[in-house]
Amino acid sequence: MARVFILFVALVCVLPALVSASRPVRSPFHVHGKVVCDTCCAGFETTATTPVKGATVRLECKNRDTMEVVYSDVKKTNGNGAYEFTVLEDHEDQLCQTVLVSSGEKECSKILAGRERANVVVTNNNGIISSDRFANNLVAVRNQPMSGCAQVLQQYKLDDEDA
Repeated sequence: MARVFILFVALVCVLPALVSASRPVRSPFHVHGKVVCDTCCAGFETTATTPVKGATVRLECKNRDTMEVVYSDVKKTNGNGAYEFTVLEDHEDQLCQTVLVSSGEKECSKILAGRERANVVVTNNNGIISSDRFANNLVAVRNQPMSGCAQVLQQYKLDDEDA
């Protein structure tokens, strides 16, 4: 009788833990972002910044200790420069980033250093209720500034005379 009781207790305690450990996240995460072209070669987004269609973006999550990539997925941007990743697993103990791999536009093919990556939190254990996650814009730079950029940059008063 004691054996049956111990077996019953073990099943009641262990079986639910095994089932819940093997299940994916209740609702998948949706990582949203956008790739834009710095058309004025300003080094930042302006009113002349345009979306990049067909850019390749990678979502990667790395182990915090070894920095080994443990999750990776690749997407292309749509006509509005937007991309979306669907992530089924929780990546609480990992560093996740979206990375601009390549631009989809020949005239805007240089990737802006410092704006080629964006950190993304892909876990439910942080107080965020929604499963939607939004990455900062990733930026490619035009090979040559387009015409009209002087007027665009003037609105930001970047020259030393107005400082």
